[in-house]
Amino acid sequence: MNPKVDWFFEKEEKWKEEVNELRKIVLECHLTEDLKWGCPCYTYEKKNIVLIHVFKEYCALLFFKGALMKDPKKILIQQTENVQSARQVRFANLKEIKSLETELKKYIFQAVEVEESGKKVALKKTKEYPVPEELTAKFKDNPPLKKAFEALTPGRQRAYILHFSQPKQTQTRESRIEKSIPHILEGKGLNDVNEYLIRKKASKNE
Repeated sequence: MNPKVDWFFEKEEKWKEEVNELRKIVLECHLTEDLKWGCPCYTYEKKNIVLIHVFKEYCALLFFKGALMKDPKKILIQQTENVQSARQVRFANLKEIKSLETELKKYIFQAVEVEESGKKVALKKTKEYPVPEELTAKFKDNPPLKKAFEALTPGRQRAYILHFSQPKQTQTRESRIEKSIPHILEGKGLNDVNEYLIRKKASKNE
C-alpha cells in the first residue's frame, strides 16, 4: 500500500467497503500502487494497468488497454462511444466484487500480459474528431489560444474536443471553453487540471 493513496479510501463514503476490497484484490496481484488523476492507479514496471474510480451509481476497475483484452465473462464495458482503449468492470455492491475475485485477478494478470506484449490500441487521430464551432470561433477571436491549443499533445487536444462537444446546448459548450482557456494557455490538459483540483481538495482535508 502506498500511504499517499490512503486519502482516497479514507474520504470515500458511499463505496468505502467496495473500493477497499478492490484495493486488496489488485495489490494481491503484485502491482505498484500510485495516485494518478486523483485515483488509485496500479502499474507494472511503470506502465498503467488498472485504476479504481467511483461514480454515483457504481464503482469500477478501469483497464487501460481493455479493448485488447479477452472478455470471457463479458464484464468489460466501454464507458462511452468515444473511449477507445479503456474498459470498465462495474460494481454496484460488495457482494458482486467478492463473487468475481478470482476472475478479476485473471483479468488483471491478462492486462499485464497485454502490456508486456507491447500491443497498442489503434487510436483514432485527433484530426478525425470534428472541432466544435464554438471553439473554432474562439480561435478566430483569440490567435494565441489557437497556437496554444495546437501546441498541446494530440491526447490533450482530443480530451478537450470531446469535453467541449458533449453538451447539446451552445451556451454550455461556450461555458466549458471559457473555463478551459486559462489552462490551455498554460499548456495544461484536461486531466492535468482535474488532478490538480482533486489534489488541492485533498490537501485542504488533511
